[in-house]
Amino acid sequence: MMNVLIIYYSTNGSTKKMARLIARGVEMVDDASSVIRTVNDLSGNNKDSDVIVDKSELNQCDAIIIGSPTHFGNMSGSMKAFLDTTTAEWFNGALIGKPAGVFTSTSSMHGGQESTLLSMMLPLLHHGAIITGIPYSEKKLNNTKSGGTPYGPSHVSFNSEIEITDDEKEICINFGKRIASLAKKLKS
Repeated sequence: MMNVLIIYYSTNGSTKKMARLIARGVEMVDDASSVIRTVNDLSGNNKDSDVIVDKSELNQCDAIIIGSPTHFGNMSGSMKAFLDTTTAEWFNGALIGKPAGVFTSTSSMHGGQESTLLSMMLPLLHHGAIITGIPYSEKKLNNTKSGGTPYGPSHVSFNSEIEITDDEKEICINFGKRIASLAKKLKS
């Protein structure tokens, strides 16, 4: 069984919903399973029921996907704080050669979706992961009016006032399938 680790941080629930949609796509690939984890909330307001990620899970996964809301055009401090603790895993090569992807949600249309996705890619590149985006063969990228980029799935929530659109849902699901399929090819 191939294991895809999905780590997210969510402020108002949109990023968590996206993580669940991506996991659904992972589960559509034969012999693939998803493990959803969250990170410690630096604000202390996290009421999330999901399990906090253990760094050892980076060694055990076959692929990794991370998601965070946009905070001032960057990943959240909580996600950055977690990634900053993975130095030992970096030294040990825990993610070398493993497919990786990123996703985000923003409160406003021009809130920094692409810069946030890029900011999450940088630590993954240092870890030696193989960054995977969404090619334009994903037709929903051409249809979506708010979220979705070649860098990864995205959603504009306006503080959770707007639900994830059907196009954004399909982009998330297909992104999960894409990462799991690539991990399967690399593992065989």
